[in-house]
Amino acid sequence: MITVDLLTKHYRGVTAVDDISFTARPGRVTGFLGPNGAGKSTAMRIMVGLTPATSGTVEVLGGRYVDLPNPGLQVGVLLDASAQHAGRTGRETLTVAARTMGLPVSRVPEMLRLVSLTDAEADRRVRNYSLGMRQRLGMATALIGDPAVLILDEPANGLDPAGIRWMRDLLRGYADRGATVLLSSHLLHEIEAVADDLVVIGNGRIVAQGSKEELLAGAGSVVASEDDARLEAVLAESDLTAAVVDGALHVDGDPAVVGQVAREAGIALTGLRPADGAGLEEMFLELTADSQRDDLDGAA
Repeated sequence: MITVDLLTKHYRGVTAVDDISFTARPGRVTGFLGPNGAGKSTAMRIMVGLTPATSGTVEVLGGRYVDLPNPGLQVGVLLDASAQHAGRTGRETLTVAARTMGLPVSRVPEMLRLVSLTDAEADRRVRNYSLGMRQRLGMATALIGDPAVLILDEPANGLDPAGIRWMRDLLRGYADRGATVLLSSHLLHEIEAVADDLVVIGNGRIVAQGSKEELLAGAGSVVASEDDARLEAVLAESDLTAAVVDGALHVDGDPAVVGQVAREAGIALTGLRPADGAGLEEMFLELTADSQRDDLDGAA
């Protein structure tokens, strides 16, 4: 479990993280979302002791990360795949991690197989890795200690579609075995596919949090009719906001309500469905519309 309580970080006269509180629970994937500069990466660095908090606390497995006697065995961390030692091979990187944690080196080939790095790739210098290969190596390093908690910042960056699917299945399976997974990503479709809970942050503050089902319940509807202009006017009279998005009429209301309004107005509908496919993207853009700002020392 990860418990964040009233966490605040002031940085160069700006509040990068502003009094945030949330819990990432065992057996669930928690998606940590926000635009660039919202404070996600800063908060995650505080969680693992890389950046000091101005105030507030973070507990990982009931205590501070920095107080864990052998943190790699309890918490797997991947914050920046490009930060790996460029002069080592992938195999050497994992061997150093295993020995540091007191693990048998037999874990190294197991991890290489898990993340689908071939023997030839494992023996190449990390400087010659693509970003996707670095991400796979970073995941192998995070997982080598079989930790109960994963803290991952944009782990799917650089992966091809097959790699993204692999990452999704890996994290889903890890959580299903009882682990706590905190996942930051700008790939909203992937977050929607794998996350159980969502924490949305903007300008350093949490703007929404809860289960995915709770937050997307009000994602609205997509509707089509024989007279969309009249339908839009009728919906507005019922205090339902409608707008054309990608050629379709999106309504801030449940399909049952939209259908009832249309029926009472005598408007024949040619299509009506929940805005499920784009629900997370729409919710994210609405909640963070005023949250865009420049990165703070790489905070994302």
